[in-house]
Amino acid sequence: MSRKRKKTAEFRYYRMPEKRTIIALLGEKWQQNYGRNIDYLHFHNFLEIGYCYEGRGSMILGTEEYLFRGGEFTVIPKNYLHTTNSEPGNISTWEYLFVDVEQLLRKLVSGAPGYVDQMIQAINQKAVFAKGNEMPYLVELLKRILDTMREGKMFYLEEAEGMMLAFLSEIARKNIAFFDQPGGGVREEARMNNLIYRSLDYISDHYHERMKVSDIAAQIHISETHFRRVFSQCMGMSPLEYINLVRIQSACEYLRKTDEPIATIAGKCGYFTSSTFNRNFQKIMGMAPEEWKKRPENYEQQILQFNVRSEEGW
Repeated sequence: MSRKRKKTAEFRYYRMPEKRTIIALLGEKWQQNYGRNIDYLHFHNFLEIGYCYEGRGSMILGTEEYLFRGGEFTVIPKNYLHTTNSEPGNISTWEYLFVDVEQLLRKLVSGAPGYVDQMIQAINQKAVFAKGNEMPYLVELLKRILDTMREGKMFYLEEAEGMMLAFLSEIARKNIAFFDQPGGGVREEARMNNLIYRSLDYISDHYHERMKVSDIAAQIHISETHFRRVFSQCMGMSPLEYINLVRIQSACEYLRKTDEPIATIAGKCGYFTSSTFNRNFQKIMGMAPEEWKKRPENYEQQILQFNVRSEEGW
């Protein structure tokens, strides 16, 4: 049975080091009781690949729930709602890779125009939950990538990227095969989820511009009314609420890192009147932008968190 979820989805942001396409979250930090006191889903700005060494619990991917055990792995597209819940009192051991799929493929793959876009779309078609005995080749390849990132030998990033290309190519093929199968309800639900995740991508790319909900619906080729309904069902918030969340999170980054005037920051984040910016900032962050700038240590304590995490030492 799925756990009760808050209506707020959490955006967990990872910063990719310059000139990299893969970051690894390794070691004892990821041996824990997952999901304790958490009843909401989250999503990331990069594709997440997780490998479970041991433990048991449940994994929610979009609207589906799976029971996990050691030896299984997940592939979760960016902006895809999910969470991991260990069984009560159970310690689970996971390690993770976060991948900038577009940058990696454009760096390593050549072909006719649109070929890379086709691969990207196939990889992001759906989340994958796989038992080790179902895809033994991918399990071994994933473990090799994790060990390569852990050991950090000369040219390890190049080696890891090459193996990751092989891994993602196989995922793309399997996803295409899945959608080529006959079937009704499951395929339709997956299709609608994919449309929502495409809308999240569009918002991430265009939040700083003047944007209407109708513009987003047009981009994914469904009616505005239908888009509002399925977005709210999937995300637990309206499209406008999500747009404002992304804009205010971006504004917080500017406030933390620059001394630009607040009016300038508001414009860079898609607000063209100060009153609208101030009203939304107050609503989401609980204080005015001027006050927040004086005490940004409160940033990660807000209910709508914008978490910047990276492995220790990076």
